[in-house]
Amino acid sequence: MAEKLKITLTKSTIGAVPKNRKTVAALGLRKINQTVEMPDNPAVRGMVRQVRHMVKVEEI
Repeated sequence: MAEKLKITLTKSTIGAVPKNRKTVAALGLRKINQTVEMPDNPAVRGMVRQVRHMVKVEEI
């Protein structure tokens, strides 16, 4: 398992389900193409799985 995940927002949250908007915000993403590094743990993996259609994930 990787130590960290590099998460990039690829789609706008405009028009998204409010729950998905909150999930993206909780990941620390605000703008399209913004990238954050998060620890690789089950909580973060679950958040990413919920908005997988809006983000790109790389293991680093």
